[in-house]
This record gives sequence, structure tokens and C-alpha cells, in this order.
Amino acid sequence: MRTRPTLSWTGETGGCPVTGELDAVEEALRAGGVLALSGAGISTESGIPDYRGETGSLRRHTPMTYEEFLHSASGRRRYWARSHLGWRTIARARPNAGHHAVAGLRAAGLLGGVITQNVDGLHTSAGTPDVVELHGNLDRVICLGCSRYSGREALDGRLRAANPDFTATTSEVNPDGDVELAEELVREFTLVDCESCGGVLKPDVVFFGESVPRPRVAHCFRLVDRASAVLVLGSSLAVMSGLRFVRHAAKSGKPVLIVNNGVTRGDGHALLRVQRPLGTVLTELGARLARP
Repeated sequence: MRTRPTLSWTGETGGCPVTGELDAVEEALRAGGVLALSGAGISTESGIPDYRGETGSLRRHTPMTYEEFLHSASGRRRYWARSHLGWRTIARARPNAGHHAVAGLRAAGLLGGVITQNVDGLHTSAGTPDVVELHGNLDRVICLGCSRYSGREALDGRLRAANPDFTATTSEVNPDGDVELAEELVREFTLVDCESCGGVLKPDVVFFGESVPRPRVAHCFRLVDRASAVLVLGSSLAVMSGLRFVRHAAKSGKPVLIVNNGVTRGDGHALLRVQRPLGTVLTELGARLARP
């Protein structure tokens, strides 16, 4: 029978030690029941940049907001033109060593669950079961009129057919599948509507300014309550949708450990932060935990 980790944490705010050592993380994982909370940093080694660098400051890209998508036809056109191009890069991305290591830790029973803030689906592709996709998944599309779900690949085919002369390319894509695209190319892009009701189509992701569905949030809080510790992987925790679970864990007296290259908004609630590349850290942890 596994025991709970001996790590202790009062939940008090303030700085946390920054280290390259993994002993405390290994100790928590050996006890089992750890909840992983991953962010964009775990997917950078798959070729998908994160929103923020090591300083935690937002890169130049300004993500689509929920209000603009709902109320601006030109905003929707701009989003879909850019996302149509960027999604192809997301769809081609493959899980990296970090994703596979998380899947291995979950299979070994050392992780009790995984919540991801990412919309790229790479945890599931790596074989991790029951991943909670906090912000949704770019692979799905929902109609705002009839609530019908459909696959992004099917939509991609329809958009290609509607835009046979759209030949724009890009060298960089953002975590939400958005890219930079000249306005003249956006104006020429033809949108398609829901095949069932003619309604507006939206990716099944949570835009900035949009609320995460309450049942999903409640499920995540239950996972935190059942966890022995929370392990943050590659997230600056700059937005409240993920930070609230770290705060809840710390307030409940559960250890919070962070692996991230750069400061995070959750440092004041953490026992420590490991500042090393995630793929390397997770691979090393997997090797250590495979030993008796």
C-alpha cells in the first residue's frame, strides 16, 4: 500500500525555492495519487510555442476573445482564416517525451489524474486516459445555434473546398491554433456554416473571456480534493482557470510542486519550483520511479 507524501505545506503566500533537484517531486510521485496540471510548456517540444516566455510576459500574439467572436462577423472571419491555417500545424504535432512520460506515470498509478490547459489533444494521443481538457480541444467544433458537435477534420475539408485559392503559409503557430495573417488574405476568406441549421460554428475551446463549463470546473475541484499533491507541468498559471486549483490545493494543505522554466503566478503557493526543461525532467523521473 502506498503512503501519502511526507511533504508538508501551510498554503502561505510568498516566494518558493527554485531548484534543479527532483527529490521532492520523486517523493510525492512515489506515494501515488498526485494530480498533474499541465500547460503550454509541455507541448513546446512538439513544436507548439507557448503564450509566455521564461519571464512570464505575454508574447505579441493577442488571442481571440469570446465577445469578439460572438458579436463581430469580421472577427469570426479573421479567427477562422487564421485558425484554418494554424490548425494544420496542431494536427501534425506529435506527443513528445514529456507527454509519454506523463502517460507512463499515469499507467503506473503514480498520477491519480491529469488536467490540461492545452487544446492540442497530445496527452490523449500519448495514451493518457481520462484527461480533463480544461479549455476544450481544437479537434472538435460546436454550432452555437443547435449545439451539434462535429469533427475539425471534416470542417477543414469544407473550408478547403470553399477557399480553393487560399495558399497562405506560416512559420509559427500559437497554442490556440491561431497565426498571424495579412488582412487582405483574411478579407478574401469564405466561411461555412453549420450543415444542420446554418448556425455559427465555433471551435470547442474556451476563448479568453469565456467561462469554463461549471461541471468541468467542479470535476477538477473534486480531483484536487482526492489528490495527495498537485504537480504543475509547464504552466505560468497566469490565468485564473488553472491557478484556482493550485490555490485550492494549497489552502487545503496539499503540497504543490511546479516544474516550469520561468516564474509562475502560483509560486507563492508552491513548496518549490523546478526550473529545467520538462521533457528532460519527466524522462528522468520516469527512470527513477521505475527503480525499486
